[in-house]
Amino acid sequence: MQPFRSASETFTEGGVRAALSELVAPDAAIHMCHPFGDTIGPDRLYDDCYAPLLAAMPDLERRDMIVLAGQTPEGRDWIGCMGNYMGSFIAPFLDIPPTGHLAHLRYHEFFEIESGRVTRMQAIWDLPELMMLAGAWPMAPQLGAYLCTPAPMTSDGLAVSGDGEAAMAHVIAMLTDLCRHPAEGGPEVMRLDKYWHPRVNWYGPAGIGTARGIAGFRHWHQKPFLRAMPDRKLDAMGDLMSHWFAEGAYVCETGWPNMRLTLSGDGWMGIAPAGTEVLLRSLDFWRLENGLIRENWVLVDLLDLYRQIGVDVFARLREFNGARVTGTVSYPVEAL
Repeated sequence: MQPFRSASETFTEGGVRAALSELVAPDAAIHMCHPFGDTIGPDRLYDDCYAPLLAAMPDLERRDMIVLAGQTPEGRDWIGCMGNYMGSFIAPFLDIPPTGHLAHLRYHEFFEIESGRVTRMQAIWDLPELMMLAGAWPMAPQLGAYLCTPAPMTSDGLAVSGDGEAAMAHVIAMLTDLCRHPAEGGPEVMRLDKYWHPRVNWYGPAGIGTARGIAGFRHWHQKPFLRAMPDRKLDAMGDLMSHWFAEGAYVCETGWPNMRLTLSGDGWMGIAPAGTEVLLRSLDFWRLENGLIRENWVLVDLLDLYRQIGVDVFARLREFNGARVTGTVSYPVEAL
């Protein structure tokens, strides 16, 4: 991973292509968020995903803030990365109009490793975040706060080590208790105080936003989420599949998908109760402090959720921004 990470810090086509060719197996299964979809191998990954992003941000850089490596209980080796792509946003990207200013785009990227090479990748880029930064988000306003997602407050996300077994057991127990509500009782059955630090930061995807503390998590995310989809089921409760691994005080999970829910109620992201069953992809990181979850980074492929209920966010984006000039910003690219 290190050659790819180093090449991506000062992003050039030649450097990143070469690093991907060394890292990613020719037949690797690449699973990207909507609208990129699935593809095979390093060349398609670069041409379909990275090339358009580099064209939009010619001084693109990758800023990893968490890098975890570990083995799942099933014996598979994975690496998980969280960070921000940043650069001068001077040309349209997926019809998102440029700003001419420094832009940020959070990513959660997971890589399965076999014989030293990536054989599977699952990744979510927070495209709604870039839409919001550009003033171009065409859907309902989010309830949580909007911000450029920070690194761990301990500043150790790139130097994680140690046995993560206890941390992973804590997170899995927390999720198990979360799912007891509402079927088994009121909010008290979730025992949030047992698992979450009172000053937890929950960094949700753009469209939901960031919440502070248990009260913030409940108010800005959990209550509307459960009103809309009280029958949620996680991977441990059905045939869905997640990959879990942990190091030290950090835990991460990649699921493609890992949640099954029915949109039976109102109140989540302005979506009407469509009565439709949906599958959610969620790629998550947790950091524990003194035995409690202090920070939780969550990305959900919300654009794929909209796709499942028949909403084309990108078509609405084009209509929403129909009166805006969306060409390349006049910018001294040669000075980059």
